[in-house]
Amino acid sequence: MTSDSHTGDRTPLDDVMDDIRRELVLRVAKADREKHRDIYDALEHE
Repeated sequence: MTSDSHTGDRTPLDDVMDDIRRELVLRVAKADREKHRDIYDALEHE
């Protein structure tokens, strides 16, 4: 997911940042599902 051009070793900070990014993506996706629940339900029952 990173666009770093260096090939150095990963640091603990890299792992933490990846975890934060993953959590943000999951929270945004959950909020989107809740906001558009009727659309998701309609597609599920199509």
